[in-house]
Amino acid sequence: MQEKIFALDIGTRSVVGIILEKQDQHFHVKDILTKEHTERAMLDGQIHDVVAVSKVIQEVKARLEEKHGPLHRVCVAAAGRALKTERASITTDIKGKPMMSREDILHLELSAVQQAQALVADKNAAHALSHYYCVGYSVLYYRLDGEEIGNLIDQSGDEATVEIIATFLPKVVVESLVAALKRADLEMQALTLEPIAAINVLIPQSMRRLNVALVDIGAGTSDIALTDSGTVVAYGMVPVAGDEITEAISDQLLLDFPLAEQAKRQLSDQEEVTVTDILGFETSLPKQEVIEQISPALDRLAGAISTEILSLNSDKPPKAVMLVGGGSLTPELPALLADKLDLPINRVGIRGLDAIQNLSLDDSLTKGPELVTPIGIAIAAHQNPIKYMSVIVNGQAVRLFDMKRMTVGDCLLTAGIKLNKLYGKPGMAMMVSLNGQIVTIPGVHGKKPSLLLNGVEASLDDEVKNGDEITVEKGMDGSSSSVRVFDLIDHVPKKVVTINGKKYTIKAQTMRNGSVISGDDLVKDRDEIICRLPQTIKEALSLLSLEHLLVHVQPFVIRINENDKQISDFSGKIERNGRQAQPGSPFEDGDEINVMTASIPNVADLANAINVQMNHSIPVTFNGDRIILSKSLTEFHHDGELLTEEDLIKNGAVLKCVQRKREPFLFQDVFRFVEIDMPNTSNGRFSLLNNNQETGFDQPVSAGDELKIVWTTMPHRS
Repeated sequence: MQEKIFALDIGTRSVVGIILEKQDQHFHVKDILTKEHTERAMLDGQIHDVVAVSKVIQEVKARLEEKHGPLHRVCVAAAGRALKTERASITTDIKGKPMMSREDILHLELSAVQQAQALVADKNAAHALSHYYCVGYSVLYYRLDGEEIGNLIDQSGDEATVEIIATFLPKVVVESLVAALKRADLEMQALTLEPIAAINVLIPQSMRRLNVALVDIGAGTSDIALTDSGTVVAYGMVPVAGDEITEAISDQLLLDFPLAEQAKRQLSDQEEVTVTDILGFETSLPKQEVIEQISPALDRLAGAISTEILSLNSDKPPKAVMLVGGGSLTPELPALLADKLDLPINRVGIRGLDAIQNLSLDDSLTKGPELVTPIGIAIAAHQNPIKYMSVIVNGQAVRLFDMKRMTVGDCLLTAGIKLNKLYGKPGMAMMVSLNGQIVTIPGVHGKKPSLLLNGVEASLDDEVKNGDEITVEKGMDGSSSSVRVFDLIDHVPKKVVTINGKKYTIKAQTMRNGSVISGDDLVKDRDEIICRLPQTIKEALSLLSLEHLLVHVQPFVIRINENDKQISDFSGKIERNGRQAQPGSPFEDGDEINVMTASIPNVADLANAINVQMNHSIPVTFNGDRIILSKSLTEFHHDGELLTEEDLIKNGAVLKCVQRKREPFLFQDVFRFVEIDMPNTSNGRFSLLNNNQETGFDQPVSAGDELKIVWTTMPHRS
C-alpha cells in the first residue's frame, strides 16, 4: 500500500510544498508547489511573522489539496542556520573504581553533552541553557589514560575521557513552526533539520568518514554542513546567497527585481540574455558579458562561502564540496569556489535529484538542485518522528522535545540537573611522605546517584513515556581512606648478618614524624613516614644496640713533636667479608662483619710502627766472650720524663722524640758493657788488641771484631 507524505520547506523567500508517495523503500514525487512570501516574514531561518508565514502555508496547502485531497499532517524542517553545534570533552577519575559499565559511560557522555549545552548558552548569552533542545550528539572518541580506545565498557585505569559533538536547536524555532502550522490547521507529523535532510539523501553514512562540505544556497542565506570521521561535525550560515546575484544583475542592467531574477535563470541555460530595462529598452547581451559585469558579486558570494567553510573546517579545505539549492545554479560559482578553496575543479559539483537513490518524479516535474532539500525534508522527517511529552522530574513538570528515543538521561538534561554533580564527592585525599616521596592516598569514592522511574530503580538509558515520574537523589559523599602504614609498604625488608661470629636479623625500622611506630598504625594526613634498613655498618650496630663496639674502632692518634700522627697498626678495625671496612661502609645480606678492638702499644712498638730505630747494636768478642755493644739513637719523652721501651703509650698521648746521629762504636765503648778485673800479677800495664792487632781506646770497632785487653805481668822475684 502506498503511503502519502506531505512536506513543507519553509524558507526565507518562499514556501515549497511537496507530495511524496512511499512504497517499501521507494519514494515517488507526485507534486511540488512553490509560493513566495509577499513580505519579509522570515529572517535567517526564524519565523518573525507567524501570521504572514501561516497565510502562505495555507495557500500552498489549499492548492495541493485540490489535486491530492485533504492534508492534515505535515513534515517540516528547522533551518540549519538556527542550529548550534559544540564540541566538548569530559574526563573522570576511575582509579580504584570497578570496571566501567554502560551506565557509567552513558553518564560520562551526557555530562559532556551538558557541558556542550552550557558552552552554547555562554556563547549566546541572551538565551538560558534551558532554551535549547539537544537534537543529537555523536561520540568522537573515547580515551583511557590518554590513549584512544574503541570502547570503555569493562575497562579499568586511572582516568576515562569522552569527546562528543552535540547539536542544539533554540526552542523558539520549533515553537514558532508549531504555531504557524497550527494556524494553517496542520499538525506537525515530523520534524528534521534542513542540513541533515540534505545530507541524509546525498551523503549516506558510509560517506561521512570523508571530509565533505554540503552547501545549500537559497535566496537569502547559504547553509553549510560539514562531515568528517563518520558524523556531521559542523553547521554554518552566511547571509549571502542567490538574491545577492539577482541584485547585482538588477543594478548592472537596470531591471526591477523580478525581471533580474528571470535574467539570472537565463544565465544558467542560455548563451544570450534578453531583457527589458526600467526605461523600456529591450537589450540582448552575451551570457559571458553579463557574468563579467556581475563578477564582483559572484566573487563576494564565493568568498563568503569559502571563508565560512574554512572557518568551520579548522582553516583547511575539505576533500570535496557539494552544492544544492536554487542558488547553486549561479554561473561560474563552482569554479570560483574551487579556486578559493584550492581544490581541483572536479571536487566542487552541483548535486540534483538524480543523486538521490530510490527516487522518481512525475514526468510533469522538472529536476533541479533546488528540490534536493524539500525532498530530503520529506524523507528524513518521515524517518525521524517527533516526540512531545511531559515528564515529572523531582516533582517538577518538564516538557520534552526530541527526535529520538527519549531516556531518563534526556529528561535530566532538559530539567537542567547537573549530571556531573549527581555522583557523591570522593572523600578527602591524604598526602603522605614515604621515604621522601610524596604519596597521594585518594579518599573513598562517592556513591552513584539514586534514580527511580515510577518508583522503580532505573538507569540513565531507560526509556521514558509521557506522564512518567523520575526521582533522582545525589549519591552519598565518600570518606577519607583508612590506611595502615603496612598498606603503603609492599614488604618490610630485612638482612641477616654475622657480627663477631654471631648471627643477627636486621629488620627495617618504620618511623612516623621522627617516632618509631608499628606497621599497623593508621596513616594520617601529612605524615612523614620513613621505612628503611640501616645503610651502613654503624647504623646496623646502633639498631642492634652494639654501638659500644665502635668505641674500640676509634683511630689511634698521638702527637709527636707538635705533629699529629694516626697509626693504623694500633687502631681498632672493622672487617667485612675479610676486607677492611669503615663504620660508614655499606653492608649486604649475608655479610660477615668483625669488629676488632684497638691494642695499646709500648714505646718499642711505636718506634717500629713509625719506622724509627731506638738503638744501634753490634756483636763483638771481648777476651773470648761474645757481647753486644748498643747505644741509644732515639728517646721518647712524656711530660718531661724519659720513657723506656716497655712503657705503654695511650691514644692521644703527647710525646717528644729526640733522635741522635748514628756514630761508629769505639773500643772504649766495650767497657760500658763489661767489667775489667786487673790480674794481681799485672804491673798495671796493658795492650788493646783488635783482631790481634794493637789498637787504641778511640779506635772504631766493627761487628764481629775480636777484642782483647792483654795485661803485662810483673817479673817473678826469687
